[in-house]
Amino acid sequence: MMNWVEVHKTLLHWLARRAGLRQQIVELESGTVMNVWVPKANVITKKKGTACDNSREEEEEKEKKAAVVLVHGFAMDGIMTWQFQVGSLVDRYDVYVRDLLFFGGSATDATDRSPAFQADCLAATLGRLGVPRCTVVGFSYGGVVSFKLAERWPDLVTSLVVSGPTFAMTDSLSSTIVERFGVSSLADVLLPVSVRGVKALFYAATYRKLWFPNCVHRDFLEVMFSYRTEKTEMLDALVVSSSQEEANCPSLQQVVCLSRPQAIPLTFFSLLG
Repeated sequence: MMNWVEVHKTLLHWLARRAGLRQQIVELESGTVMNVWVPKANVITKKKGTACDNSREEEEEKEKKAAVVLVHGFAMDGIMTWQFQVGSLVDRYDVYVRDLLFFGGSATDATDRSPAFQADCLAATLGRLGVPRCTVVGFSYGGVVSFKLAERWPDLVTSLVVSGPTFAMTDSLSSTIVERFGVSSLADVLLPVSVRGVKALFYAATYRKLWFPNCVHRDFLEVMFSYRTEKTEMLDALVVSSSQEEANCPSLQQVVCLSRPQAIPLTFFSLLG
């Protein structure tokens, strides 16, 4: 039976290629593999092991573009999250759309599930792709990772745009959210196991209440919630004690633009998406 979410993803991949992006698998140390969409001129070739170069004439004519890195939230992978932004950005910027670990084609055999580890892997991936400086745009959980990236790699991140995050999910905030939703853990909301759970997630996380048939919710459930054990561990690693240093607002030297989506009624979804 046809899975409509898979069909939609295939269409988005085709549109991303038409926009000038190419899917790149970057293998890091310790069995970590990252999937990232990169400008076609910057694809790493197996033969050379370096980013492809245009001809000298093309380079002289081509205006140097600033790099923009898009970091997705917890519910979907990179292209699904940023499908409406890629086309409007590629003409002015070198756009990189990266899948976080255990989303899309990214995975690791390391046991660290913290946002800091996600940030370090993102920094290593950009280093392999030859990106010396960039603006990072993070949504929801991706915003938390983006804050960590800017804090830990200040020479890499020139500016930061984050939508809907907080600096850290404290234990007190987590307890309040869990109690309000009447569940036992964050995973009960963000990793639904039924069509009803997917509907509840969409209803709480979106501004415009669009209707979809149950088959679409079922297809979304089948496609978007792999690596359940690892993602549950990511949610556990996200929560920190209110007394820990990680719960404090970091001192960032970059220009930071914060926005809070009107679509998100609760701080919880504003953080995790």
